[in-house]
Amino acid sequence: MTDTLAGASALSGRGERTRERILGAALELFRERGYDATTMRMIASAAGVSLGNSYYYFPSKDHLVQAFYWRMHIDRVEASRQGLVGERDLLRRLRLVMRARLDVVGPYHAVSGTLFRTAADPQSPLSPFSASSGSTRRASIDFLRSVVAGSDARIPRDVAPTLPHLLWLYELGLVLFWLHDRSEHQRSSYELVDDTTDAIVRLLSLANLPGLRALRKRLLHWVSDLIEEPPSLPPATTEGAEGEVHT
Repeated sequence: MTDTLAGASALSGRGERTRERILGAALELFRERGYDATTMRMIASAAGVSLGNSYYYFPSKDHLVQAFYWRMHIDRVEASRQGLVGERDLLRRLRLVMRARLDVVGPYHAVSGTLFRTAADPQSPLSPFSASSGSTRRASIDFLRSVVAGSDARIPRDVAPTLPHLLWLYELGLVLFWLHDRSEHQRSSYELVDDTTDAIVRLLSLANLPGLRALRKRLLHWVSDLIEEPPSLPPATTEGAEGEVHT
């Protein structure tokens, strides 16, 4: 799957347009018929290309969905880029990127439900935790790491390496809420972003309080069971007087 995503960047302009047309046709058919009932032959016909040509760009339906995941990641990064420049406040940075996440998936609200039914299966290659989703998952976590690193927040040293993973898990929960959000233009999801990002930043500021240290350790231990490679602590030279990392 990684090769398919990487190969997309090497396509000619015409090839990229064909690839986007196939992907757009697939998403529309997924919305109308559901993921399981849609075949590659249907997708090729709707896109106006031969079946062989569709397989050239996407060897399977799973590759189509992974391409969709990747495009949503890239679009979110681009949508956030300008707003992050010069912004050091962690709350505003988190709020910006999470709102951008909702902005880029917004047009696909109708089709996302049928994709989620498949992705929710832990054994599915479309699961966000699957090996097939690894490229997008790692890129998303790296992006969230850069969001935190670009802030002036004082993050506890033991929390700093795992925080991007926690934010990625939080983002999954946000998307799940968005999938079920029936408010106009999913307004409730944006309100949730504002409320929960504020809560996250407040909790981080309180993380060194004695009463929260035990809970913090338990949470970090739990997250370490979910991530692929347990992150190492940052160098001791970046540690502040209160065991904080100055990002």
